[in-house]
This record gives sequence, C-alpha cells and structure tokens, in this order.
Amino acid sequence: DKSVLNPGYIKGYVPGVRENGGQYTHAAIWLIMAFAKLGDTERTWELLQLINPINHGKDEAAIEKYKAEPYVIAADVYTVPLHTGRGGWTWYTGAAGWLYQLFIESFIGLNRKANKLYIVPCLPQGWTAVKVQYHYLDTLYKIDLIKAQQNEILKIWVDGKEETNDFIALVNDGLQHEVKVIFGNSLNKTTPGFDKQKSIS
Repeated sequence: DKSVLNPGYIKGYVPGVRENGGQYTHAAIWLIMAFAKLGDTERTWELLQLINPINHGKDEAAIEKYKAEPYVIAADVYTVPLHTGRGGWTWYTGAAGWLYQLFIESFIGLNRKANKLYIVPCLPQGWTAVKVQYHYLDTLYKIDLIKAQQNEILKIWVDGKEETNDFIALVNDGLQHEVKVIFGNSLNKTTPGFDKQKSIS
C-alpha cells in the first residue's frame, strides 16, 4: 500500500484484506496446482487442508474466528489485526470452480482430452486408494484408483480387460463400466504420454 508504483485497484485494499490478505484463494489454488504438477504429494495435501473451508468449522472457536460458512470456499482470508483468520466474500467467488478443478484434475488426477481420460494422481502417502464415479455423457465409469506397493508403470483394466494405452478410451454407450487403475512412483518415467512434470512420488 506504500509503493510508488500503481498495480491497479489492488492498491486500494488495506493490508491484510482481499488480495492483500493472508490467503487470496485464487492464487493459493494455483500454487497448490503447481506443487501437484511437480509431484510433491505431501505438500499438495498439506496445502489442500489449509485452504479447505471445512477445516475452519471443526469447533466453536474456529467458527467464531472464520465467521463464514465452512462449506463454501472464501475468496480470501484476512490477516489484518482484529480480523485475522476471517473468511471473506463467499458464494460468489470463481475460486470455487478452481478448487473443484484442483481436486479433480490435480489431486485425484483425472484429465480428459476429447474422448481420452488420463489419470495422474497426486495422492499423499497415507492414501492407498480412491473410488471415483465418472460420468461421460450418458455413460458411467466406476473407477478404482489403487496405489501400487512397489514402483510400477501405470496399468489400466476396463471391464476386466487390460488396456495397452496410458489412458481410458471413453465411449458413450449408455452402459456402466468397471475400471481399475494401478499407479506407482515411476509413472512419469515409464509410461508414454505422461509429462515428466506430472511425476508421482
């Protein structure tokens, strides 16, 4: 707020509020996406828990401090004295869409390109499996993501048949498909089609 440069309307906010606050949620989400892209599973999970609004509603003291709905992402969290930890501008923020994208694409790791579904999870060490119901138009894919016990390449089974590709070929046949995905630490090194930056560790 004291800079001679003028970055725009952001300078109009007092220190500790909105974009000048301790958490501006858009930027926080983009930061977590970056850690996920680097394959830093533990840091990704740690930061996800910090911005998850449900963690601000664990007890009466936390709710009194946050003063916002713990089931809605806030656009920002203040650090200005007397309001430290208070959530601001809930419901309307576009950060909600970014948070959804972070959970689906960066954390669980589902990335659709046309009719191909790539899977690059960034799950913490304590997570051994995730179940996902994925709708593709009129078709339901029930996906079990299972972390390998040892370093393995990605393995995918659709309706009991092992796939030779590193993606799920989506078809809109109106049926239900059972998918099993085994993923391991060396995914980025041994599986064609995956960006090296999306490694899982």
